[in-house]
Amino acid sequence: MTLRAILTWLVLSTLLAVPFAAKAQTASRVRHIGYLAATAGPSPFFEALKQGLRELGYVEGQNLSIDYRSSDDRAQVAELAAELVKNKVEVIVGQGPAARIASAATKTIPIVFGFSGDPIEAGLIESLARPGKNLTGMTFLALDLAGKRLELLKEAAPKIARVAILSNRTHPGEAGELKETQAAAQVLKIGIQYLVTTSADDFNRAFESMIKEKAQAMLTFPDATTLARSARLAEFAIKQRLPSIFGWKEYVEAGGLISYGPNLSDSYRRLAVYVDKILKGTKPTDIPVEQPTRFELVVNLKTAQQIGFVIPPNFLVRADRVIR
Repeated sequence: MTLRAILTWLVLSTLLAVPFAAKAQTASRVRHIGYLAATAGPSPFFEALKQGLRELGYVEGQNLSIDYRSSDDRAQVAELAAELVKNKVEVIVGQGPAARIASAATKTIPIVFGFSGDPIEAGLIESLARPGKNLTGMTFLALDLAGKRLELLKEAAPKIARVAILSNRTHPGEAGELKETQAAAQVLKIGIQYLVTTSADDFNRAFESMIKEKAQAMLTFPDATTLARSARLAEFAIKQRLPSIFGWKEYVEAGGLISYGPNLSDSYRRLAVYVDKILKGTKPTDIPVEQPTRFELVVNLKTAQQIGFVIPPNFLVRADRVIR
């Protein structure tokens, strides 16, 4: 072999070895992320995120390590957020209000959020297209759904004339939801009883007021506060024989009558794409915040039977899922 041939062979061998070495190094590296939730016990949304990560090739115990932290005590969630920062995770996934707590704990570690409210109003980002800070993710807020839910409730129960609305006033975006609902109520000629539900005592007062004012149906704005009490809300509506509508299927799975909104499990599975991009070097500010584009109608026939309510057949056939 000539000297020129030997040198050519050495150069080609080196060039070919570089990508293989880089690939082997990437495959062997264990990525370390954190998950923070302001809720008690295991979260089904965490499982959805893990499913999305598996679909992208991340497997716990092989090339992925996840620190899961959760508590329904907001003060403790702040401590858990600080713990994740101390553990030097590469990305923090913040579920709901935990994202705001995580953002107070670090301004450098990327945070991916699944947020039910308006992330701009909450101060998490500067805009949907250019988040601007160390946060990005998905917002489940779609103001046009607020009026649509009232329309669906009226369609399912045409005779209703007075609807009680349960809402967490501190929820970012709540004012917009209320405005859209009031506009729909005016068109549908429905009276509204607006009830603030932020604390446990608020819920007690709201239930008493609904009974006193003889509400004919119940509409609940979706957020972490009302979701945590979904079973209690469903129990009250069933006891009072009230048709009820919510924003997410989790409320209906807990006993509510109807829900219309995004599938949160699908959304959290989608967040895995955000985590993957960040782990591969993309900055959060360069990843636009998404809003759901697909919405599902879920009906609980078991609940309908319990309250003696007949779902119109033409309404039922449009449901994406029926719980029997």
